[in-house]
Amino acid sequence: MSEHYSDAILKYLAGRGYRPLKQHQLARLLGVAAEQYGSFRDAVKALRDSGRIVLGAGNALTLPNLPDRVVGVFRQNQRGFGFIAPETPGVRGDLYVPAGAAGGAMTGDRVEARVVSEKKGARRVYSGAVTRVIERGRNRFVGVLQQAGAAWFVVPEGKQFVRPIVVRDIPPASRSKGSKVVVEIANHGDEGELPAGVIVETLGAAGQLDVETDAVIRGYGLPFRFSEQALEDARRAAAAFDPAASRGREDLTDAVVVTIDPPEARDFDDALSLKRERGGLTTLGVHIADVAHFVREGTQLDKEAKERATSVYFPRRVVPMLPEILSNGVCSLQEGQRRWCQSAFITYDREGRVVRTRVAETVIRSCARLTYAEAQAIIDGRTGGRPPAVVETLGGLDRLARAIEKRRTAAGMIHLDLPQMELVFGPDGKVADAVPADDAYTHTLIEMCMVEANEAVARVLERAGRKFLRRIHPPPDLIANEQLNAFLRAAGHTLSKDLGRGQIQAILRSVHGKPESYAVNFAVLRTFQQAEYSPRAVGHYALASDGYCHFTSPIRRYPDLTVQRLVAALCRKRLRELPPDDEAALTALGERMTYAERRAEAAESELREVLILQFLEGKVGEELEGVITGVTNFGIFVQVPRFLIEGLVHIEALGDDWWEVNPRYGFLRGERTGRTFHVGRLVKVRIAAVDAARRQLILELAKLPGAASEGARRGKKTDVRRREGPVKRERRGGKKGSRRR
Repeated sequence: MSEHYSDAILKYLAGRGYRPLKQHQLARLLGVAAEQYGSFRDAVKALRDSGRIVLGAGNALTLPNLPDRVVGVFRQNQRGFGFIAPETPGVRGDLYVPAGAAGGAMTGDRVEARVVSEKKGARRVYSGAVTRVIERGRNRFVGVLQQAGAAWFVVPEGKQFVRPIVVRDIPPASRSKGSKVVVEIANHGDEGELPAGVIVETLGAAGQLDVETDAVIRGYGLPFRFSEQALEDARRAAAAFDPAASRGREDLTDAVVVTIDPPEARDFDDALSLKRERGGLTTLGVHIADVAHFVREGTQLDKEAKERATSVYFPRRVVPMLPEILSNGVCSLQEGQRRWCQSAFITYDREGRVVRTRVAETVIRSCARLTYAEAQAIIDGRTGGRPPAVVETLGGLDRLARAIEKRRTAAGMIHLDLPQMELVFGPDGKVADAVPADDAYTHTLIEMCMVEANEAVARVLERAGRKFLRRIHPPPDLIANEQLNAFLRAAGHTLSKDLGRGQIQAILRSVHGKPESYAVNFAVLRTFQQAEYSPRAVGHYALASDGYCHFTSPIRRYPDLTVQRLVAALCRKRLRELPPDDEAALTALGERMTYAERRAEAAESELREVLILQFLEGKVGEELEGVITGVTNFGIFVQVPRFLIEGLVHIEALGDDWWEVNPRYGFLRGERTGRTFHVGRLVKVRIAAVDAARRQLILELAKLPGAASEGARRGKKTDVRRREGPVKRERRGGKKGSRRR
């Protein structure tokens, strides 16, 4: 609990407009209950002992002054200024670097900067000047080749601003305006000069699905080719597999076992069975492909799987964690084929409560490869001539999944009702539309079974006294809870200060099916921290689980493979033969896996965003429904649920006014007109401009609510006020129709 308070204290002290407070005053502002004050006091003491906070005048808590020099990662804005994320985070946030003070650094570079301190009114303001580039972050970029007169250059794509790169000696195959290329920087240039580089790969014409996919793969540095040694390891493991040689494994080849996956799936790594027991009990069998048997620790195949950490799923293409001879071959639980598995058997009573759990090495034979839609049709009574045993098994799985869901919901599991979207491609390979994804209950059925298996395996390993890579999800910190509470109150919900799972569940139920449902669910999502991999026994907040790990997808996730190896040793009674637990090594592995997972998610999201933006380039002027998801001093961010994409409405497009902005509580209010925009509000917007290369969607309100008075229109000023700290007035004007990007 004290660690939870530490994060909240640092966030609050680093916030804009913070004034030094005494310990009890800060506790009151953070909503610390009397019975939790001891933990809060311990957190303050630990932060003081480590030097992360200090006592100022009048024994008030404050952050220490920044050191004279800071080392961190630099990122630049297209307007010239930038920020440095210090290597020791959580003290004062990012360090601002004014335009002209970057010292030739580019986005992603590790730099050293001199800290400049000056007093402005009652506050001390810090900025940085880069004195040395310690390490270049990226040397290769993806962009479109362009020409200006006799000069050729590449404009790197993406949200991170990178200066154009001058190129010379262009290969004949690349000498075409509009080609998407990979460029390597040869000379970074001095401050004010453009870097120079060479083209190392030509991907093809921009706008084609395969070219855009290749561009994102290269841009994120995703490993996409296996070495010959890794491929040979995979071939050797596949050739040595004898499905009949299953000595020591529990034989389930006569059991009714089914797989349920998307129609395009080829790697089936999980299957289900159900067995009725005496006394009204039911045993669920979750059978997972025994990938650990094929991928031996320490081999080149294992090293490259660890480097990839996860498969990456793009439209019509997958960058797999394992070679396809394994992932789509001997590891895939194909219908009618004997396959080796690790199985979790979980026995339930009639209310879906767990009675007992065990794990085993098994051999299965799937008797039905079903899609989500096919399985749902069978459950709904449209059996399509399927064997009665399969129909009965699916009916039982449906009833059990609903009982599990009911039990977990009562325990506090939080289910967010957010739309899922599928891209529709035309014959030219480009996006033609976006449609809601299939929402059959069989998706939830599989989710419940996999969650139960993951939790069951975590329990088994805990009982064995072994440390393992957990999947953890910390609870929202106090600042996030405060922000969510403020938003929900603005939306008309009365809440207590201690916003717990039960209250969140009640709010989500109350808005189900209503227009504000998306906004509320999205606000709750933004409150949550991201799940991660770690050996720490933190639990999983959203699943209301005290102990959880990933076990059910070893074909596509490396953490599952590490857990499988422990399960194999446990089943063979060889846990004691393993090296002693190394928590430091597990922690480092968890950090690598978390980074790789987020990199994969970002790459998947970016390609989808690029494809949608290219589609919307032909829709400028069309109107869309949206919800405000963020408020800043330069405008409001609006999420468009239909396409799951976010755009910006510039503040000058809101009309002339003096604007009061409170980013913490998510609102923007016009002083003259009284117009208010707040996070979660539903709005109708019009597409004003699209820049796919910069990943920008510029929107404008389709109808300005509460038109300004004539006097306000004559004022010719748009201004921003911040509630936190001194009022800052800025001229926000420009010609009508102008856009900032």
